[in-house]
Amino acid sequence: MKSKNQLTALARPLVAALAVAGLAAATLTGCEDATGKTAEAPAAGGPPISAAAVIQKTVSETQEFSGRLEAIERVEIRSRVSGFITAVNFKPGSEVKKGDVLFVIDPRPYAAEANRAEAAAHSARARADLARLELNRAEKLLADKAIAQREFDERASSQKELDANARAAQAAYEAAKLNLTYTQVVAPINGRVSKAEITLGNLVDASAVLTSVVSTDRIYASFDGDEDTYLRVGSQAQKGEAVTVKVGLANETGFPHEGKLEFVDNQLDPQTGSVRMRATFANAERVLVPGLYARVQLGGGQAQNEALLISERAIGTDQNRKFVYVVGADNKAEYRAVKLGPTVDGFRVVREGLKAGEKIVINGLQRVRPGAPVTPQIVPMDQDSLAAAAAKQEEKKKDAKVAVADTKAGSSKEQ
Repeated sequence: MKSKNQLTALARPLVAALAVAGLAAATLTGCEDATGKTAEAPAAGGPPISAAAVIQKTVSETQEFSGRLEAIERVEIRSRVSGFITAVNFKPGSEVKKGDVLFVIDPRPYAAEANRAEAAAHSARARADLARLELNRAEKLLADKAIAQREFDERASSQKELDANARAAQAAYEAAKLNLTYTQVVAPINGRVSKAEITLGNLVDASAVLTSVVSTDRIYASFDGDEDTYLRVGSQAQKGEAVTVKVGLANETGFPHEGKLEFVDNQLDPQTGSVRMRATFANAERVLVPGLYARVQLGGGQAQNEALLISERAIGTDQNRKFVYVVGADNKAEYRAVKLGPTVDGFRVVREGLKAGEKIVINGLQRVRPGAPVTPQIVPMDQDSLAAAAAKQEEKKKDAKVAVADTKAGSSKEQ
């Protein structure tokens, strides 16, 4: 009896193995199509990639740089007289007009000094006028031989001295009046004012910076151009010819603000090979603020010409060389070194290495090897189309994942 139970225990694993083998055979049989033929494996081929034809179109070449916005006018507001601040008449960060009173320095000491200087000027003028009358009398007496020539000369000299004293007193009075006006610190330009650096009740003098004002209606964009840029547009700017410059801020798409190149420095920096340039822009909407980072696009220098354009995504880097993969007629990838130009409308200009209409790999570059076969899917070079195609592929992947998940869920319920 014991040996019979042992045989039964040994037979159970064997029966389970046979059942699994039968299930596998049934599964393989189920994979056959309706004609009884087994599904063929896919033919061997290269990795799937996206390829697009090289674009040829008429373009105006531009170059892009990084720059900073700068105020055309910036004034540090200082007091010309010393005293205590008695009023601050602006809101920090607000726009002010030329002549607006920003600060008031206690005017009473200066008003008193102006009154004293006025009185001294009137007194000096009265003495000078009296001396002139006495000189006129002396002239008549001298003619009648009533006084000596020496006495006449003394009166003439005294009249000149008193007249000079009167003019000096008048000048002191004018200076006192000017100091009185300086107790009202006004905005020298139209623009936007900063915060008050020294507040109400503090004692200030001419060395203290009270605040600052920057102009806002027009603004500079300063940037460093390279030697090629200088050779391309430097002569135009120096002759006064218009060179278009566009800028875009960090939160903007493209280059929506257009201006003109206003300044090109007279020499290049020999250490960096760059030259300082500056463009002016209208700023009626006050969007451009001094100090902001700006993307600068510089045009000009060349007329429109035919150029070959490719997507940035198609460009690879091999040490110090740029290259692309060209898809040949036999669907094999060919390594092709290229010489690139500037970026135009989101595409890169190719100066050497490609021909119009050649198909290049623009997606899946990391899966391609020189001379290896590929499975190309022809798509437009346009970036929007590429983005739409990528989004469509992502949607397909998501749909496939959802379908797999639904299938697994259905199988679980059946079990």
